[in-house]
Amino acid sequence: MTVLFRPVQSPTLHSEIQLPGYSYREYRPSGRLASYVACYWSVDFDPRSGMQSHRIIPDGCVDIIVDRKASSSSGAAFAAGLMTTYHVLDFAEEQSSFGIRMFLESARSLLRIPVSELTGGRVYLDELWGMEGRAAAERLLLASDVPELIALAERLLTARLSRWEAPATPGLVQHGLHYMYDAYGALSLPELADKMGYSERHLRRVFERELGVGLKELVNIIRFQSLLRGLRDDAYASYAELAVQYGYYDQSHMAGAFKRYYGKTPTQVWRRDGKVSDSAARGGGRIMECCE
Repeated sequence: MTVLFRPVQSPTLHSEIQLPGYSYREYRPSGRLASYVACYWSVDFDPRSGMQSHRIIPDGCVDIIVDRKASSSSGAAFAAGLMTTYHVLDFAEEQSSFGIRMFLESARSLLRIPVSELTGGRVYLDELWGMEGRAAAERLLLASDVPELIALAERLLTARLSRWEAPATPGLVQHGLHYMYDAYGALSLPELADKMGYSERHLRRVFERELGVGLKELVNIIRFQSLLRGLRDDAYASYAELAVQYGYYDQSHMAGAFKRYYGKTPTQVWRRDGKVSDSAARGGGRIMECCE
């Protein structure tokens, strides 16, 4: 299956100044899992360099997260649902986490529950998968490094897909998401309803029941994520050009949407000459996107 949507997280966007003890990296899944897993990721922080902020933004995905510093496996691994606003973590203590970022349209095949059941908090793996989840959390917590974590995750997810008849996300939701991805989120709800041949009311109800988030919110998140890639990949396009390209009314509308989901305006993050802005640089250091 062709992957139409590639979510972006804040540390991969540009070369901000970061403390030497902070690292965020992303890793590609195997081909077998490429239509289920957007990426594996890791974040590590050594407090000897001082405090560090870590920004998390809505990315239209859900995650299984392993806290590698947890004292026991019972609270070490959990699933987290869709984010609809940004969150900034101020790291002051040692951190080491590993994550599996899953696409919405296929997450149910791995989680075995609708994404809506993750809304509002964490669901630990032993609650999600019973004894299998507890055993998986124990193995993940004991992994010595990220390559071992990735290998364990690949075996776990592949085994789940091969052992069970996949309770797939309803086809209506899958098709709707692909229309959103294909349009980079730049379509109205009436346009989506017309393409799919259903009423807006019906689509809203189905998406809310399955994903736990409003349909308009989801379209806006996908458009925001598409804009992020545009800002990163087309360094010389003007803000006015990007606003038109991604279906915003004007540059002001685009900036407001960006700030809602990122917590900063585009000009606080980039100059349009392809360089990071002075205000972003003052936030501290260098980070590079890395998919391996």
